[in-house]
Amino acid sequence: MGDCGAPGDVNSNVLVARSTGDAQLDKAVWQWLSWDKNHKTRAQIERLLRDGKHQELRERLCCRLSFGTAGLRSAMGAGFCYINDLTVIQSTQGIYKYLERNFSDFKQRGFVVGYDTRGQVTSNCSSKKLAKLTAAVLLAKDVPVHFFSTYVPTPFVPYAVQQLGAVAGVMITASHNRKEDNGYKVYWENGAQITSPHDKEIIKCIEECVEPWNGSWNENLVDTSPLRQDPLKKICDSYMEDLTKICYHRELNVQSRLKFVHTSFHGVGHDYVQLAFQAFGFQPPIPVPEQKDPDPDFSTVKCPNPEEGESVLELSLRLAEKEDAKVVVATDPDADRLAVAEQQENGSWKVFTGNELAALFGWWMFSCWKENCPPDADVKNVYMLATTVSSKILRAIALREGFHFEETLPGFKWIGSRVKNLLDNGKEVLFAFEESIGFMCGTSVLDKDGVSAAVVIAEMATCLQGQSLTLAQKLVDIYETYGYHISKTSYFLCYDPATIKRIFERLRNWAGPRCYPQCCGVYSILHVRDVTTGYDSSQPDQQCVLPASRSSQMITFTFQNGGVATLRTSGTEPKIKYYAEMCALPSHSDRAVLEEELQKLVEALVEHFLEPARNGLTWRSA
Repeated sequence: MGDCGAPGDVNSNVLVARSTGDAQLDKAVWQWLSWDKNHKTRAQIERLLRDGKHQELRERLCCRLSFGTAGLRSAMGAGFCYINDLTVIQSTQGIYKYLERNFSDFKQRGFVVGYDTRGQVTSNCSSKKLAKLTAAVLLAKDVPVHFFSTYVPTPFVPYAVQQLGAVAGVMITASHNRKEDNGYKVYWENGAQITSPHDKEIIKCIEECVEPWNGSWNENLVDTSPLRQDPLKKICDSYMEDLTKICYHRELNVQSRLKFVHTSFHGVGHDYVQLAFQAFGFQPPIPVPEQKDPDPDFSTVKCPNPEEGESVLELSLRLAEKEDAKVVVATDPDADRLAVAEQQENGSWKVFTGNELAALFGWWMFSCWKENCPPDADVKNVYMLATTVSSKILRAIALREGFHFEETLPGFKWIGSRVKNLLDNGKEVLFAFEESIGFMCGTSVLDKDGVSAAVVIAEMATCLQGQSLTLAQKLVDIYETYGYHISKTSYFLCYDPATIKRIFERLRNWAGPRCYPQCCGVYSILHVRDVTTGYDSSQPDQQCVLPASRSSQMITFTFQNGGVATLRTSGTEPKIKYYAEMCALPSHSDRAVLEEELQKLVEALVEHFLEPARNGLTWRSA
């Protein structure tokens, strides 16, 4: 046994008298009560045992957290399938074991730990405490830990990993998830989120050392160990300095009278967005006072995700009207995503979609590159990237302007790794994005970054104002130039994994085994790509160009009318997402016709492929 003591340390009456009659469950209960030193989560399990809630005990203790989007994400609470002190210790022990095998200089280079401001009183669980326990596991094994002394944006962790030459890093955050959740996001030495096979190997290592080691529970090590360093000032100063590499109109920014409102959604973003605006020469944006400071309950919003649009931006928009600010920027709670709204001439607000913002960012980053690049610069050395479920607008811009465009699987872990590979091969990457309002401007951070995106959009709006243009007007101009790309993205909630599997298996065996549908209602299907199985009917060998990803469901349909639609599951939430887009050449850009066609296509997709009534799916807005 480790420093948690023998079974005799636990109340034996509870363990013996409350036997469940299920050997597997008894063992899991025994392990939990032997290992867990958090009195609140331990008490939750003891209470369930005492009350005879054996089924709930099985659900909590007889399965483990699995790695999703480059780490762990789940509700906070007691049990091996929840985020809590014990599961974070176990995960970090597994990561230590894996890194020790892979890096002979692990104990020289060290490890980065950051955290947001989430917390749950009922489980005595907070991001900072989980971060301290993460650091304790490593410090107890003589690994130097760069532990931020206060909460930071998620992008600071991958940035610090690269700047400090660390072998890896962890950010404790659940980003924009509901308040009950937390997460554990892992970054590799290249500054990108981990991808396969690292995730699979880490899981194996976690399973090899589930019992806490001596010292793993000693969260005070971050305050006493000489191996702990605080990188906050160095990283913040360096980040803000690097940010100026993508500032192209500082003189305009300094003189600008355009006002901006910023909301940090009760998260970490306020201080850092203020500093970023200062780095670009702007006056600080006006903060939404009710949402400026961290609040783990996210008390002013129904859900802390700015992607939900106008309904969650209410306080920001009303403040902007009061202050005569024309642009609102909203960072999500861990400040890695950005939403933008702009007041229109009639007084209404346009909340841009992720795909629309990407059109603006793509145009802007390329225009700035073209204006500032050396005379001998080769446009064929320039790249932009997007995930495959995102708009194809960057492809249209690339085809016309001569630079390269690439797609990756969904998730910034794939973008970050590919960007690093391109940079290592002498390429220049200007911009990358995913439609769920995740943007990477420049390459200082190889992950989505809401802080840098916020200040870049402010400079863009300032420059456009000097030309008597709004962001919305420029967006129309971009579509008129490169072709309209009209997209619709939403999701259905589904809490039953068996139902999700049935929906996708039906599509794979539509008219017989391994036979995909040839139409969706009245819409003929030209090609089908199934990333889950690695099938792509558009390829000569019928094999996907993108790597197969069996851990999640994703099927893309290309239609005869030029529409593209993807159905996929979320890696972090109980959702079936759909992404649909109609793309037109510049000479065929009748927006109204495209929008009508897209709406009908989406309705057919939902009715014939998802069947929400039959499958008990709840639509996003319900």
